[in-house]
Amino acid sequence: MADQVVAQTQREVGLELVLLADASGSIDAEELAFQRQGYALAMTDPQVLSAIENSLYGNVAVTYVEWASNTAVVVEWMIVDGMSSAQAFADALAGPPRQAYGSNAIGGALLDAKRLIERNDIVAPRAVIDFSGDSIRNSSGPSIAAAREEVLAAGITINALPILRPEDGRRAGANLEEEYSNRIIGGPGAFMVTAEGRDTFAGTVRRKLVLEISGRTPDHDKRAACCDGTKTHRLQ
Repeated sequence: MADQVVAQTQREVGLELVLLADASGSIDAEELAFQRQGYALAMTDPQVLSAIENSLYGNVAVTYVEWASNTAVVVEWMIVDGMSSAQAFADALAGPPRQAYGSNAIGGALLDAKRLIERNDIVAPRAVIDFSGDSIRNSSGPSIAAAREEVLAAGITINALPILRPEDGRRAGANLEEEYSNRIIGGPGAFMVTAEGRDTFAGTVRRKLVLEISGRTPDHDKRAACCDGTKTHRLQ
């Protein structure tokens, strides 16, 4: 009987998606707000809404989490199944204060995202951690390699969004794309989309969401992989 009650209270969706966004010391308050705005615009974009509508169950479960030396949930798990719920998710991004501070603990962030997937009341055939950042440093907590191995062993895919930030007069970390490709992404259909700069950030996030929600990889979406001046890489 207890198992039946649990089953009845679980919500079924086509995808569980953790948006794991950088809030470490290299991200100031303006950039933090810019990132949230980019995800808000992407989530309410017609292309993303179309991908949701045409997905397995016509819905996705999404949570937005910021990471630094700690992680902080900005928007709790929300089921998005159309414009109304997408707008509610976008609106929820605007209000909460910053709660993630300090340096980089990438391994800990990946494991916290895994726990959010495993301990919610949602069931889905796919689970994805969408990791974004402008560095590969791991200053505290579990190693990236150990955390990644644990996440992948749980059947969770890790995609990545390296942020290069050339408008700041610097390219964020030498070989950042190669590092993310080799050390972050993994799991079935894993891929990486590069955010080349502020002007294309929302478009990059939009394309990444469309691919994730539809279950496609960049190799199956050649046009999307080359538009907006950004680059998309599939895990080989």
